Amino acid sequence: MDRQVLADYADAADLVTPLAVPSVIAADPDDDHVIAAAVAAKADLIVSGDRHLLTLGTHRGIRVITPAEAVKIIAP
Repeated sequence: MDRQVLADYADAADLVTPLAVPSVIAADPDDDHVIAAAVAAKADLIVSGDRHLLTLGTHRGIRVITPAEAVKIIAP
């Protein structure tokens, strides 16, 4: 990947460290880290193709949507 592309992503990203990683998705505990990061970042959306996250739908007001849904929201 081009270094400029990586630099652009780094400029657009905010690094967060969740204070805790509570158990939310028993079927796939690794997904709990995604949720914890989204909560720590005060995210509006989690964009994912992961079935466990999508089944959750929302968590603490954060909607979980597919990439196709995100495109419709972000670039109507």
